[in-house]
Amino acid sequence: MTEHTSAASAGRFTLAGTDITVNRMGYGAMQLAGPQVFGDPRDPDEARAVLREAVDLGVDHIDTSDFYGPHVTNRLIRETLHPYPDNLVIVTKIGARRGDDGAWLPAFGASEIERAVEDNLRNLGLDALDVVNLRIMFGIHAPAEGSIAEPLTVLAGLQEKGLVRHIGLSNVTETQIREGRSICDIVCVQNQYNLVFRSDDALIEALARDGIAYVPFFPLGGFSPLQTDELNEVAREIGEAPQTVALAWLLRRSPNILLIPGTSRRAHLRENIAAAGLTLSDDQMQRLNAIAAMQ
Repeated sequence: MTEHTSAASAGRFTLAGTDITVNRMGYGAMQLAGPQVFGDPRDPDEARAVLREAVDLGVDHIDTSDFYGPHVTNRLIRETLHPYPDNLVIVTKIGARRGDDGAWLPAFGASEIERAVEDNLRNLGLDALDVVNLRIMFGIHAPAEGSIAEPLTVLAGLQEKGLVRHIGLSNVTETQIREGRSICDIVCVQNQYNLVFRSDDALIEALARDGIAYVPFFPLGGFSPLQTDELNEVAREIGEAPQTVALAWLLRRSPNILLIPGTSRRAHLRENIAAAGLTLSDDQMQRLNAIAAMQ
């Protein structure tokens, strides 16, 4: 049953060139902030309960950012979980800032990169950040070409100073990943990917060969949740929620995929974690694989 499933059930993955090994099922903190990821949560007590239960269920990596809120999710994480368990890896993102109206704005200047790292350190209560993803904002929710050398070089400099242990990239093209790897080691890539949106199929396999983690954002469809008859049918066969099946498909899709589904409710958290222990048959995988071609 969902409440007895552990995040460890999906197996573990070691980030290339690091001593970081995590359960493949993690947790994304974005939804702990207010509506549109802006302002305080509707229910702060439930938000804290979600964080505590995630850790209790075996989640050992949490994805966050100081531009969620802004500052809201990081402060919640610190208030709830600090001092952190020894095995907890906190992954954060920089490269954006929020306008007074909640707008998502690029923040790539050297001083903005430095300030973002300092803000994450302060609000999380850390001396060094385990992993920092540079979020590329040439396209807000989809990758767009352009050199990332300038902001990534600044971030690599902060790594040399010991403020950042490892670096990842988010919302990037294959060209930008190649450029990034020429500047510093890249341990993970975080792009949009799910049952329907599969433009990174080849990229996932290329990264897997090099031991680089691929972390899908919008794994359940983004602003419009996944809705397909085939997904619903497979979910009925298994007796789990459709979103649980969609996450299980991602876990089987490739061993380098790490998941960070987000929620602000404990019941939904348990449904997500259940995907770690869900087994899909070859026939069910084939039917789910075919969904993208139907869209």
